Amino acid sequence: MHVAMFLDQHPDTLGGMQTSVRLQRQFLEAAGHRVTLVSPAQRGRHPADKGIVELPAVPLGPGEYSLCVPGKATDRALHRAMAARPPVDVVHVQADFWQAIIGYRFAAAVSAPVVHTMHNRLDVGIAATLPFPGLVQSGLGVLQRRFLDTGLPAARDAWTYLARFTDRAERVTAPSSHFGRLLQERGVFDHVDVVSNGLDDAIARELLATPKPGPRARPRLAWVGRFSAEKRLLPFLDAVSRSGIDAEIHIFGDGGQRRAAEARAAGISPAEVVFRGKVPYRRMLAELREADALVQTSQGFETQGMTVFEALVLGTPSLLSDHRIAADLPAGSHWTTGGDSVEALAAALAQAVTELRQGTGPVLGGAGSGHFLQSRQTAAMVEVYRQAMSGHDARGRSGAGFLSARRPATSHSSPVLGDRQQH
Repeated sequence: MHVAMFLDQHPDTLGGMQTSVRLQRQFLEAAGHRVTLVSPAQRGRHPADKGIVELPAVPLGPGEYSLCVPGKATDRALHRAMAARPPVDVVHVQADFWQAIIGYRFAAAVSAPVVHTMHNRLDVGIAATLPFPGLVQSGLGVLQRRFLDTGLPAARDAWTYLARFTDRAERVTAPSSHFGRLLQERGVFDHVDVVSNGLDDAIARELLATPKPGPRARPRLAWVGRFSAEKRLLPFLDAVSRSGIDAEIHIFGDGGQRRAAEARAAGISPAEVVFRGKVPYRRMLAELREADALVQTSQGFETQGMTVFEALVLGTPSLLSDHRIAADLPAGSHWTTGGDSVEALAAALAQAVTELRQGTGPVLGGAGSGHFLQSRQTAAMVEVYRQAMSGHDARGRSGAGFLSARRPATSHSSPVLGDRQQH
């Protein structure tokens, strides 16, 4: 089959969603399918990739991100680019903003079914990253109504905004059971299939063949993510300072808070804080294998927390601030903070470092970790695609519209997490 994936940012920019999409493409193509990624044009000079359609875009701030303006001009550019490719069997929207609108418009034009993967907690993310979040959300609702011609009042909150998209979707997926349940509870879609972001099988096998380091006098902790407010890097550094731990702290990523983070880290002792910047995917996985623990500090923002699951597969425990993510992990594989404050994070860091030094920390026996390999996720997603195509064809024969049958009449168990939760 030919799958067209739409994403809000170029797949070669920084972000867990971009990493996930690149891996999805790799494994789908290895299974004999064709994948076309549709994104804003990447800023700066870069090698061309025939599998990516880069739409005209404008810069989104000073960093590496861009946005596309939905409308007829963008539609024409997209259809020109797709004309030389085979017909699209499934449109897979992995976006929440401009590319979601563009993807749904394209699907309607070519009469293709839509699978929509929800990656983001928009209600939390917009409030954490943008000024005047209420106005921003209202503006998104107006934009959506204008370019999708919903015939309904403009959405004024994040959940209604997402549901306006899924009115036109055949299937909806989420990367974790906790986020899937939340989408259902908020009325975004009646049944959400859980298909996690995965980990490259071959790299996992290679890294797992190397011995895991034993207890060290100075445990090695890894923190991974964008240097932005919602990821809580600065509170993490405050907690390291307050905890007084003697550990190596390896920080991976980049972003707008880099200078502030480096300045704050300069006064930390006895812990040593090292900023490692952006590293390639395989190198990042090797670092997670080498680390004694991963620290995840965002709260209520992550819909899966991809690095936490990568660390799980690689035998590295995590310390989590977000208890929703922790609920999706096997029991005994992690620490959690006792609260949302810097003081609670500092206390959890002190406990984790003490246990790591003594060799008494969580023991990962591999229970459920195989569920997060990308081969399994790809097989699950291909089944979702086939169900979307079948449902779309059936409605075409019956003449039913989107709103009359947009939600599955029967549900099936979550293809990834359902049986893992028995462990």
